[in-house]
Amino acid sequence: MTSATLASVPSECCFTGFKHTGTPSGTTTTIAGVNTYVSEPKESHSGSAKVVVFFSDVYGPLYLNNQLVQDYFATCGFTVLGLDYFFGDPIQNHLNEEGWDRPAWMTKSRKAAGEFVPKWFEAVKEKYGPNAKYSAVGYCFGALYAVDLATTDSLVAAAFAHPASLEESHFEKIKAPLLMSCAETDNTFPVESRRRAEDILAQRKASYHIQVFSGVSHGFASRGDLENPTVCWAKEESARGVASWFKRFSV
Repeated sequence: MTSATLASVPSECCFTGFKHTGTPSGTTTTIAGVNTYVSEPKESHSGSAKVVVFFSDVYGPLYLNNQLVQDYFATCGFTVLGLDYFFGDPIQNHLNEEGWDRPAWMTKSRKAAGEFVPKWFEAVKEKYGPNAKYSAVGYCFGALYAVDLATTDSLVAAAFAHPASLEESHFEKIKAPLLMSCAETDNTFPVESRRRAEDILAQRKASYHIQVFSGVSHGFASRGDLENPTVCWAKEESARGVASWFKRFSV
């Protein structure tokens, strides 16, 4: 029996946006042999590590916008790890390429990410240990991987912003507390889908929280126009909400 689609596959709104400004503070290392952006908290804390695994949009974790979001989570006390599941071939490599086959790139990228995320996460757990508190956040393309991990017993909490490629079955299997950060206007995750997801979570008595930001559209949390005060506030409030959600379950 097939499961109804709630968040559709990435569409045009997932491939456009504004580049932000700033200086990233993280570094790039390899975990399981693949480039991983690492942003560490400035102050060390006693007790178990608090680790956020960051699943980016199609621009990848090494794109400035996404580096800055990861750095923000690090200022909130988390070690943040962003897997480059595009293996050096994010969407921006092709945006001005005439005749580029975007569907083929999507198929290739989904296959590679789907195969590698579990291996990478196992390597992360080996590195940071079984007592660490792991949370996961996914943006657009990356929401699927955050939610997949949230259906296991590996996370203390999960979150996504303006997701793609989610079905009812994902919400029916959720185990970790889930925050959904949503845009008022989102063709990929429209109002009806958001409300259906909420119904499923409520019926299952899951732990969840939903942010809905008026005046913004899909992509606001990672690629929004920060010259627009409404978008800028929503982007920053989304990140604050995710960090607060993770802190709640990482004590």
